[in-house]
Amino acid sequence: MRSSAGRKVRGAVRAAAAMAVAGLLVTGCDDGKGGSAAAEPEARPSASPAPAWKTRPESIASLGDSITRGFNACSILSDCPDASWATGTQVDSLARRLLASPQTSSWNHAKTGARMSDLPAQMRAAVDNKPQLVTVLLGANDACRSDVGEMTPVDTFRTDFEQSVKELRTALPTSQLYVAAVPDLKRLWSQGRTNGFAKAVWNLGVCPSMLRDAGAEDAASAERRAQVDKRVGEYNAVLADVCRRDRLCRYDGSVHDYGFTGEELSKWDWFHPSKSGQRQLADMAYRTITAARPPA
Repeated sequence: MRSSAGRKVRGAVRAAAAMAVAGLLVTGCDDGKGGSAAAEPEARPSASPAPAWKTRPESIASLGDSITRGFNACSILSDCPDASWATGTQVDSLARRLLASPQTSSWNHAKTGARMSDLPAQMRAAVDNKPQLVTVLLGANDACRSDVGEMTPVDTFRTDFEQSVKELRTALPTSQLYVAAVPDLKRLWSQGRTNGFAKAVWNLGVCPSMLRDAGAEDAASAERRAQVDKRVGEYNAVLADVCRRDRLCRYDGSVHDYGFTGEELSKWDWFHPSKSGQRQLADMAYRTITAARPPA
């Protein structure tokens, strides 16, 4: 009898425990605040899809330095924005290739002599235009200093570029950004170092950190050029990295890889692109912007 009664008691206890567990699974545990600790998890908001890249933007604002201003492309020591690779009307520019009305839907905010520290202000000016595409070609002047010690520090370069992208994204979250690499200054030196005219005009003060004493082969000159080349590579790594983290940015490394010929350089300084060189820049930008997928 005692054994039978014990079995009944233990069975009742197990049944009660099972019912309690079932109740917990249905109602959840009270968290002491009137809520249920085992309530169903809240649905997570789905990530919004990245906006599609428009291969045919309808308006363009271009930022940068003397290259985008067409400096020395038309006449000596003068800007010539009509010959600009980005917005020019005298060359087959990016604006002419993409826009129905380049004169009314493209803006050139580049400034001769500009460095990356000038980009945030240029970006703010561009934002006022509400362009669908912003182009940036900037950084050569950060490396082209009177001495290598005056080159813009990489961290400072990054901070200014990141701030500029933030300015764009805050104001125009769906506008696209095309970023050209800093051109290869050392290749330019290599191509012109045996050209008597190029060496003479470079010594007047054209990118002295790289191009002064172009024929010098001593160790100090070689080290100076190597430092400039390294810094340009670091700048381009920053541009590529920041651009890669923005869903609507395309970085174009082909601008650094391209070797400009003598015909594609200004006859007045053998440094800035001539009209022919400006067309080459437009070619590279057009290929990158109209590609179905961003460059690898």
